[in-house]
Amino acid sequence: MGATVALTGATGFIGGHVAEALVACGHRVRALARRDDPALRARGIELVLGGLDVDPASLLHDVDAVVHVAGAVRAANARAFHAINAEATGRLRAAAAAHGVRSFVLVSSLAARLPSISAYAASKAAGEAAALAHAGAMRVTIVRPPAVYGPACRATLPLLRGLSRGLLVHPGHAEARFSLLYAPDLAELVPLLLAHPPAHGTILEPDDGNAGGYTWRDLAATAEARLGRPVRTMRLPRPPLALIAWAAEGYGRYAARAPILSRGKVAELYHRDWVSDTRAVGAAAGWSPRLRFDDGLVATLAWYQQAGWL
Repeated sequence: MGATVALTGATGFIGGHVAEALVACGHRVRALARRDDPALRARGIELVLGGLDVDPASLLHDVDAVVHVAGAVRAANARAFHAINAEATGRLRAAAAAHGVRSFVLVSSLAARLPSISAYAASKAAGEAAALAHAGAMRVTIVRPPAVYGPACRATLPLLRGLSRGLLVHPGHAEARFSLLYAPDLAELVPLLLAHPPAHGTILEPDDGNAGGYTWRDLAATAEARLGRPVRTMRLPRPPLALIAWAAEGYGRYAARAPILSRGKVAELYHRDWVSDTRAVGAAAGWSPRLRFDDGLVATLAWYQQAGWL
């Protein structure tokens, strides 16, 4: 313990939890950030201001490990996704190997196992390939989280707010299954991977320990049991959502902005199997999650309320 770790994405949702877990384990963290963040500095984290095109030496000198969390979840087109999620990952991996870094952990996405489904998924799969290429003596580990939620997550706020108010409006098929993971549990996996790096090229798909994942009805039933109120479910049919995505893409091209919803994202939402394959996780790191969705829901709603988001 006490290694110097270069971290990307520390100002984001998952990266923020990873930063906290690394500091809690006694690591010295040097974080790449596009803007100054007093909260990170208050934790004793050294900031290197800039994007993924920053001079690698400023981030990687005297570093023992790299944890790469930063990436694009929205982009104007496939080329923009690839530039950030694949090309930038490859440059960082090459620079880390050149600086003698011993361990490289890439926090990818479960979508990477199905690259044909969307431009985002294809870029994450390409990013994994770039991270694994010509790593030399450096061990590269890939973590593919499923849907992640928890304190400070704005993406899942509407869904959890709906559950707390008794209405779950959801996309996807009724029989679709998906895994979930509480963000602090995901973050606790990272220091374990640095302390005990698995074999080079290991790909881990962690989840919250609920075998077979969840259905949307499972989430509603869990909220009913834990919050003490009935929860109705309302499924969004795919065609209207696809039409909205098509219009958003058109506006994005006109305004030169990343669309708020894409047809690729719709395809991801309506895919029927996003259940993690967890067989490699325990053997690689000795890790196990603390909270399943029932407790994670309560903890996250409590954080939202304390933060004034609910």
